[in-house]
Amino acid sequence: MRSLPRWLLLPALLGGLLVLLPLVSMALRVRWQDFGALITSESSLSALRLSLQTSALSAVLCVVLGVPLSLLLARSAFRGLSLLRSVVLLPLVLPPVVGGIALLYTFGRQGLLGRHLEVLGVQIAFSTTAVVIAQTFVALPFLVISLEGALRTAGTRYETAAASLGAGPSRVLLRVTLPLVMPALLSGTVLSFARALGEFGATLTFAGSLQGTTRTLPLEIYLQRESDPEAAVALSFVLMVVAVLVIAVTRRRVPT
Repeated sequence: MRSLPRWLLLPALLGGLLVLLPLVSMALRVRWQDFGALITSESSLSALRLSLQTSALSAVLCVVLGVPLSLLLARSAFRGLSLLRSVVLLPLVLPPVVGGIALLYTFGRQGLLGRHLEVLGVQIAFSTTAVVIAQTFVALPFLVISLEGALRTAGTRYETAAASLGAGPSRVLLRVTLPLVMPALLSGTVLSFARALGEFGATLTFAGSLQGTTRTLPLEIYLQRESDPEAAVALSFVLMVVAVLVIAVTRRRVPT
């Protein structure tokens, strides 16, 4: 702290207040005497349950798809690698609604893949599957960023040593590479879960808002904002608490 110039303190405090004050203001607006009733209505519990289920499935998909993708980006060198990385990270800067439209024109009834799936009797858009796909679309880059950075930092010396001792590629991956970057993998998985839990725009556009099927907690909060503002504030507080817990878990990284 002594090595930092004193003038940094003011903008740092202002930045902290910019984030903290809206959260405190929301907490002060919660009607605590009715808090239990506000968050335990049938629609609220259904939305919370659906959000947790779909976010967990999305986090699993992020691991299944993101680990190989991160390894490819960190350990390969080929023409077009930078373009591939840009495409993978595009959902980070793309408005979620635009992502939802892109998914709709891919998996919708008249979409690029959706029209062929429709012939087989498989309908994805406006279903729970669509919620998981939308959440995975926006959450995947968080795992890729965390894991690719860790892989580049770890280097390849331990992998090279294991291979020189006769270990095959799969054994090196499972026994050397993944254990080395496990903290980053866990962190990226938790961050992906958190992003999926808070997803709104892509889900609404691609999956709609059907209670018990596609209406996640953020969508429920948006609808309650008009009909029952007190319930919307209470549910927002619940989502905020979950986010804080997720961040706390993420920050407690296992030392490498």
